[in-house]
Amino acid sequence: MKAVIQRVSRASVTVDGAVTGAIGRGFLVLLGVGKADTPQSAGYLADKITALRVFPDGSGKMNLSLLDIGGAILVVSQFTLYGDCRKGRRPSFDAAAPPELARELYEYFVSRLRLMNIPVETGVFQAHMDVELLNDGPVTLIIESL
Repeated sequence: MKAVIQRVSRASVTVDGAVTGAIGRGFLVLLGVGKADTPQSAGYLADKITALRVFPDGSGKMNLSLLDIGGAILVVSQFTLYGDCRKGRRPSFDAAAPPELARELYEYFVSRLRLMNIPVETGVFQAHMDVELLNDGPVTLIIESL
């Protein structure tokens, strides 16, 4: 799995003109699922993301986690993270998981976050989504599962 994590002051996702998810301070997570991914991949990412110490403490150092600040997560499925642009001019998505597997692991990832009592909002799997965010920092990280 691949995740692009953006520390945000706020973020939202809209589908067909309706907001399907919105958060204040926390993370926008763009989540891509690959063919070889498993529930263990999803669990690893969920644990890693919630424990990342990238929020400022009283001294302004990135020293606090999402759990420490009581933040929220907006998770948006993004198969294009597996786009391979090395050959030609059109990305190949051969490494992306088929929709059935991707949906299963996406939902598992979200459920793991919710088990940690983190407020979680989502987009709509396989929908065309408009994502808005106010990146705080900016802080943007890329994490891949083992």
